[in-house]
Formats: sequence, structure tokens, C-alpha cells
Amino acid sequence: MLSQPASKYRPFAPIRLTDRTWPDAVLTRAPTWLSTDLRDGNQALVEPMDAERKLRMYEMLLRIGFKEIEVGFPAASQIEYDFLRKLIDEKRIPDDVTIQVMTPAREELIERTIESLRGAPRAIVHVYNAVAPAWREVVFGMTVPQVMELVERSISQVRRLADAHPETEWTLQYSPETFSLAELEVSAQACETAIAAWGEGRSIILNLPTTVENATPNIFADQIEWMARRFVGRPGVVLSVHPHNDRGTGTASAELALMAGAQRVEGCLFGNGERTGNLDVVNVALNLYTQGVSPGLDFSDIDAVRAEVEYCNQLPVPPRHPYAGDLVYTSFSGSHQDAIKKAFAARREGDVWNIPYLPIDPKDLGRSYEAVIRVNSQSGKGGISYLLEHEYGLELPRRLQIEFSQIVQREMDVEGKELTAQDIHSIFERTYRPSENPVQDLVIQTKGDDVQVTATWQGQAISGAGNGPVDALAQAFCQATGHRVRVLDYREHAISSGANAQAVAYVELRVDDDRTLFGVAMHHDITSAALAALANGVTRAALAPAAQYEAATA
Repeated sequence: MLSQPASKYRPFAPIRLTDRTWPDAVLTRAPTWLSTDLRDGNQALVEPMDAERKLRMYEMLLRIGFKEIEVGFPAASQIEYDFLRKLIDEKRIPDDVTIQVMTPAREELIERTIESLRGAPRAIVHVYNAVAPAWREVVFGMTVPQVMELVERSISQVRRLADAHPETEWTLQYSPETFSLAELEVSAQACETAIAAWGEGRSIILNLPTTVENATPNIFADQIEWMARRFVGRPGVVLSVHPHNDRGTGTASAELALMAGAQRVEGCLFGNGERTGNLDVVNVALNLYTQGVSPGLDFSDIDAVRAEVEYCNQLPVPPRHPYAGDLVYTSFSGSHQDAIKKAFAARREGDVWNIPYLPIDPKDLGRSYEAVIRVNSQSGKGGISYLLEHEYGLELPRRLQIEFSQIVQREMDVEGKELTAQDIHSIFERTYRPSENPVQDLVIQTKGDDVQVTATWQGQAISGAGNGPVDALAQAFCQATGHRVRVLDYREHAISSGANAQAVAYVELRVDDDRTLFGVAMHHDITSAALAALANGVTRAALAPAAQYEAATA
């Protein structure tokens, strides 16, 4: 049990919004995205990015398709200031991209921030101050009127300085910091004050952050709908959200906020940020994608994006991270593997994506299908046969899948580790193809309705007659071994095309009415492949203990 009683905490009071509409909303288009990797994400790193890593991150964000990028906190340090100047002086800002910079509501920092932006074609100046009781009363010792006076004074200063540089297209972003913990009327009053000080009708973004996530996502949605009713639709106003992930529900908060009327979302790639991180914009963007909504961001090579972010942040993306982790498209469970295998077999090109356990097609993110199914002690026949089919073109009959999965499982029990597709293929080869050419000196002759076969097998001459080459060779084995050998089933398929095409043959045979097993062979000639498969099966029966090969059951 926890050392402190839960009674020391108080639940966040619900919002009295009895006619809320967001639960019935459907997201049909992407929001405006703002990447704050270079500011909010960077300040949370153990080792903040140097100029080289910041530039690499910035250029990657442009490739992904972000049109608004918060590039830093230029009044905080010379490194931040110089990076911003590099982007402006070297004309690294595309015509359709707007940079954003951040400053607290402090006079000297606002002045330095506007100075850093001289010559920028477009800029968003992001001003913030805390409005929640714990901050305004305990941290800053301010009353609500004093908070409003600070907002009015700071925004007026931004307007005055910005108007002195008409060559730049200015947008104000105002954040009532700690919005999610504040009284809605106080937050609304702060936003009204900012709009009035900036000028009615001028471009302004009202950014509403869950500075510290403190309640369930539905409460945040109610807060956003309450604010949206007051501000959305007013000239020049855009409603934005900036979720954090303290409760682990940052993605849900963002999605419900969009349903509630937010038009813009701020976050970081893969959720980097202080404490448990900022909103993961990759997660929200690809959630939209899986609902048939184009996010307007390009994650078609997710592994390359992840590698670049890991380099710039010097932080790993966990293997179970949504959409991007190494293991998120991997199934070890036998029942999951079987469902995936059957769905892939049934799917036709152009079908709507409907594959069990795979909410998104890995190929849409630049992933191959190679790692979708991996085999460990929890795996079954579906996963094993899937790997052989997709990696080696082998389409095992169902009863062979059952027999071979038992053999692999015994190997797994001994090894106690994951088996790769190559490992499984090696086991398959040495089990079912003990010899590449199990019969030599093969001669097939037709006499009337009979076919006669002579050959050399394990150094001895054998011969037999039957109604076809396979039956004739089976009879030859009966005579040579003294055991009854019958062919129960025969399957074959091509595994390549063109002049060098090969066929693979699977022969299921019964030995002495109590042992059922398979032989497999490959050859460019179908008949030769079938005869070699039969010979490999008989070789297995003759050389291995009978107990190893139990009769397969459907």
C-alpha cells in the first residue's frame, strides 16, 4: 500500500456543462500542428541540443510537413538567440512556414524576444503567465486584478514593439498558463484582456495548456468546449491546446479537445517533454490517419524519423511506443499470429485495411512485414508458417503446419529464446529435406497402364510399379524397407518464376498405419520434386525414432 492515504488528494471538480456536444463530435479533418520540439522538448533534455542537433531537428520538422514550429526561447540564452538569427539571416524559413518564439510576461524578456525576430517574414510571439490559484497566490503572490494588469501591460508592450517592424507579419499567441487548474472565468478574463490589448480582429492564438495534467480527459474537453463557445468564431481568433501527459492521457486529452472545438494542437515528436512529456503529435496524427483523415504530416518513413529524434534528443524511443516502437507491429502469441496470417491470405490489393491486431498497415509507415510475426515459446503454427511463407515462399499445408509447429516448439523448449525466420527455416530444412537429392539414377518407364520406377536410395537399388511415378516409388520403398508406405496427400506450388523457376512439393505419407509424416523437396521439374519429397519422407521415417513423429491431427 502507498505510505500516504488517498484522502490527502481532492478530485478535480466537474465542469457544469450539461449541454456538452463534444461526445457526439467526429473528427473529419486535421488540426493545425505546432511542433515545440525545439523549445518545450529541448528544455526537458538532460543535455539540451547544440546548434548542429537543433538544425537537424528543424530540417526534419520541415520535411515532415510542420507549418508552425516553435524554434526556441531566444531571451533565455545566447545559444537560443543565435539559432533563431541563423534561421532568419540564412533565409532557412520556407514561405509557407511560420516560426514561433516564447517569452514569459516580463518586460525585459519581451523586448529581447522582439529584437531577436527582426527581419523575419512571419512570426508568432508566444506570451504566457500563470493564472491558476496555486501559482498566482503561492508562487507570485498576486490577486486576479493584478494578473489581468500584467496581461494587459505585457501584450501592449508586444504590440508596440511589433508595430515598429511592419515588414514582419505578426501573430500573438497568448497562453493562460496552468489553464487546466484555473477557474474558467479567470482564464476567459485573461484571454479577453489579451485580445483587447493586442487589438480586436488581429491574428491571435489562444493557447490553453494542461500545464500539469490533473483530471480525466473528459473534464479537459468540457473546459475547452466552455472556452470554444466564448471565443471560436471571433475574427482573428484560433483556439489551441497544449496537453501534457502527467496522467498518461495526453493523447486522449488532445483528441477530446479537438472534438470540443480546439483548432490547433501543440506537442513534440514521440511525446518528449518535462516530467512524463508533452503530447505526442505522432500519436494523434496517426490516430487520425487510421480513421481515414489525412493528418497533413508525413510519417511514411517512421524509422528514419525515430532515428533522427533519438539522435537529436539523445533519448531512446521505447520498443512499445505507439506506431514507432520496434515491437508495436510484432505478434508472438500463437492465436494472434494465426488471425494475422489468415487475414493477410484473404486480403486483396485495394481492400479496406482490416487485419486483426494491426490497426495500421506497417508499410504505410515504411515498415516491412518481416517483423510482424516473430516466434517464441508463446507462438503457434500460424506464426511459424507465416514466416516461412513470407520469407521463403513456402506455403505449408495445414497438417504440415501442425506437425512442424510441434517440432519447432520442442526446439524452443530446449533453446529458450526467440527463433528468427532463418532459424525456423534451418529447422525445416534439416527436418524435411535431409537430402537435396535423396534418390539417384532415377528411371521412369511407362508400360501400358503401369509406371515402373528404378532408382538408387541410400546406396541400394530399388524398383517398383504403380499407377503413376509417385505410387511406383512408394511401392519401391515398401519392397526395400519391408514397411507399408502410402501417400495420403500431395501438394505443390511454384516458389519462383521465369527460366529458373522451382517447384516445392509436400508429400504426406503413412508408414505401417501408425505413423504419419511429411517429406519436402524442391526441383525445377514438378515430378522430380514430388519423388524427391516422397524419398525425403521415407528417409525421415527410416532414420529417426518413431516417437518423434506423432500422427498429425487436424
